[in-house]
Amino acid sequence: MAKSKNIFFCQECGYESAKWLGQCPACKAWNAFVEEPTIGKGSAASGVRHQAKASEPVLLSSVHSSDEKRRPTGISEFDRVLGGGIVPGSLVLVGGDPGIGKSTLLLQMSRCLSEQSCRTIYVSGEESLQQIRLRADRLGAFKNDLAMLCETNLDVIQETILKYKPEVVIIDSIQTMYCEDISSGAGSVSQVREATSVLMQLAKRENIAIFIVGHVTKEGVVAGPRVLEHMVDTVLYFEGDRHASYRLLRAVKNRFGSTNEIGVFEMCSEGLAEVKNPSEFMLSGRPEGTAGSVVACAMEGTRPLMLEVQALVCQTNFQIPRRTAAGTDYNRVNLLLAVLEKRLGLKLAGCDAYINLAGGMRLNEPAIDLAIVAAVISSYRNAAVESDTMIFGEVGLTGEVRAVSQAEQRVREAEKLGFKVCCIPQSNMKYIRNNAGIRVIGIRNVKDLYDFICTGRVSE
Repeated sequence: MAKSKNIFFCQECGYESAKWLGQCPACKAWNAFVEEPTIGKGSAASGVRHQAKASEPVLLSSVHSSDEKRRPTGISEFDRVLGGGIVPGSLVLVGGDPGIGKSTLLLQMSRCLSEQSCRTIYVSGEESLQQIRLRADRLGAFKNDLAMLCETNLDVIQETILKYKPEVVIIDSIQTMYCEDISSGAGSVSQVREATSVLMQLAKRENIAIFIVGHVTKEGVVAGPRVLEHMVDTVLYFEGDRHASYRLLRAVKNRFGSTNEIGVFEMCSEGLAEVKNPSEFMLSGRPEGTAGSVVACAMEGTRPLMLEVQALVCQTNFQIPRRTAAGTDYNRVNLLLAVLEKRLGLKLAGCDAYINLAGGMRLNEPAIDLAIVAAVISSYRNAAVESDTMIFGEVGLTGEVRAVSQAEQRVREAEKLGFKVCCIPQSNMKYIRNNAGIRVIGIRNVKDLYDFICTGRVSE
């Protein structure tokens, strides 16, 4: 009989230790070690060694890659983030805040796959069959039946998958699954790691695409050991304010595609609806002719995203002025305000400054620097920027405006949405071609931008 012993695991990164430690040597987290029993299996536990069969290396040129066709999910925004569709044999982790819509998104994907006659199993460890049916009725009618299983025992789930032979499996969620060989409770470090290992081997061996729902901590990272994200092929985060209508699906790891793409959804009474044109969606309800409001263009992968940057600059009532940044980096905003004070002589030290990206967006791309600067100048001078003007560019510490990538795509997106003027870095002007439908102005430094906002033209 295998002998059981206790090992201490770090709840943050999964580091193992024979004794309790106050600080984890790997991730430097304090008081993160928990004691959990583990069981040695097989001959290794009994002290018997078997000589492993020798394995020969294989030349890369002799390996033939098969162009396996991806399976579309039926949700184009989901396919964009995955890199074109579902790869057979892949293991995908989907994380997000409670109530953000992870289960709703995967149930909608299951409905689309069932309409394609794709054998799919939806395994739930958190809801009963009746509860899933209620949610499915709210999302709409299922033309084809969807196989559902309410089970938390991973051995039973594995036997069902091997018997049913599905093409896609959804596990909701990994923190509720447990292996009988491990005596610790479901959701512990050892249980999550062992369950993910079993599912990974099952996906690769049987060529089944498996989607795993993962809970997140209050810091916004997937709960459990960090090794969980290393084991899977793709890590997706479903983001957004649960009280707002829009949702963003973002890939932070993807072995089969880009990690720069995002999918935009809107939460409706019938579930998640795709937002085909997120720029138009983000700019809806924008005030016109108001000081402190500027339109910028950020790039998310290959997709240009137009958004409104708002600034409010007012006289402070405190000895130390307040600085607030919603949706962008707070330290970056302070840096840009210091550049305006030094290079333009604006007396911002006696003013409160509030910066906001409308719609609840969160971006740290340097290309929105120029739009933040323009919004601050507009609010400080009470000079409105024309509503048909779009601004983007990176601002340096000396006040220069530096070039950004994919400038032509940003200009084309502005032209498509009906904008008439684009203020871009001067060094990007040589890359702009066929701009007959839109006026493009090159900005060399923040002084040029100040002149444009106050006088409508750039001095030579």
